[in-house]
Amino acid sequence: MDPNSANLIFEASLDLLENPGVRIEHDKVTAQLLKAGAKAGNDAQVICFPKELVKESIAQAPSEVFFADRDGSGKTISAHGNTLNWTVPGMNILKENTHRRFTSTDMGEMAKLVEQLPNVDGIFGMALADMPTRSQDVVGLRVMAENTKKHIRVLCFTPEGADVLCEMKDVVGAYPWFSVGFTAHGPLRWTNLALEIFARTAGKGIPTTINGEPMSGASAPCTLAGAAAVGNAEILSGLVINQILEPGRPCIYNLGLAHIFDMRTSIAVTGAPENHLLADVSAALGRLYNLPSCSWVSTESMCVDSQASIEKTAGYFSHLNSGVSLIFGVGQLESELTISPAQAVIDNEIISYVRRYLRGIEVNPETLAVDVVRSVGIGGNFLAEDHTVRHFRNEFFEPSLLLRESREPWKRAGSKPLAQKAEEVAEKLVKKEMPASLSEDEARELRKLEDAFLKRLSTQAS
Repeated sequence: MDPNSANLIFEASLDLLENPGVRIEHDKVTAQLLKAGAKAGNDAQVICFPKELVKESIAQAPSEVFFADRDGSGKTISAHGNTLNWTVPGMNILKENTHRRFTSTDMGEMAKLVEQLPNVDGIFGMALADMPTRSQDVVGLRVMAENTKKHIRVLCFTPEGADVLCEMKDVVGAYPWFSVGFTAHGPLRWTNLALEIFARTAGKGIPTTINGEPMSGASAPCTLAGAAAVGNAEILSGLVINQILEPGRPCIYNLGLAHIFDMRTSIAVTGAPENHLLADVSAALGRLYNLPSCSWVSTESMCVDSQASIEKTAGYFSHLNSGVSLIFGVGQLESELTISPAQAVIDNEIISYVRRYLRGIEVNPETLAVDVVRSVGIGGNFLAEDHTVRHFRNEFFEPSLLLRESREPWKRAGSKPLAQKAEEVAEKLVKKEMPASLSEDEARELRKLEDAFLKRLSTQAS
């Protein structure tokens, strides 16, 4: 998207923030907004955001966000830097052709798999069917931390759980080894739960992803520009709130979660060309605000098949090409409901493939190799040349999963399709012995906090 179009969307969103405003379903946050210069709207809990307040909050948010790993190292994103790739949230797992609810055991195995996929930089929490709903964020964080050193994006289920998550953060380190986030319930509405999560996790330097999730044709205008304006307004209001709760809080701008509503099937579509266009808007507006942007690569496919490959490849190519800072989506199937270890392995390969293409061709005297061509001469070959040895590993994409052999070796190996190969790779990686990602003391303290929280929930239930 060109800067002029991004500016037009920004201006439309500023108009919406002033009139009609946004419903803020949290009395304390409402009071803080009014104190900061916001105005009361025409209905209860509706807040109107003056343009200057919005622009001040954008300027206050950091232009770079650091995501720490378990040891304090990590990676930084910005509006103009490299792109990170994470997995996804969801409810179900597709594994070995069986579709079922996701469990805490699956969470540990998925974290272990992510640890070994070089193009995956972080893991997302999932709903855990074997745990009480109110405990799934706390249990999920502990399980992921025990099985991967990579950054963790926690799912938040309750304010009380968010309090425990903050306690767990201090066990490992003061650095942001996990992050949080929440989505506006549009159009133009932030729920009490979302605002309470923002409030409970504020003041601790925990990065938060602020999601707008307009559904074009349903909870937002059918036109993509109109949907972007609504989603952008939701995100900017969330940004103002987070900067009031914690001035300078690291925030990730996420319009790339936007959907379209299929008028024929009534499905919220996530893998369409329009989704990729809205991700491009997310990247463009992130650059306009000098904030890291986010998006979501998904598919409507129910299994690891050609449709999933088409939609995921188109997604990763377009989102990476757009310059999105952070992409959710590794392993995702079924419109964000299901995760597949095999699809995660394939997505890791897709990302590597696309990154090589987008890196392009380097043209300089060394790569033009005129002297090498003269030395080899007419009718010669370049296999034994030092120039070839120096460059082939960097110049050529080397697949770890895709087929590059003749038919007979493929047949001798069982004529396996890509989905079967990916399933076998995922299973092998999950079974591999890995070094501990937490010290014994850290693991023990996280379990103590988890056990105490589960006991409190059990007492409340009885």
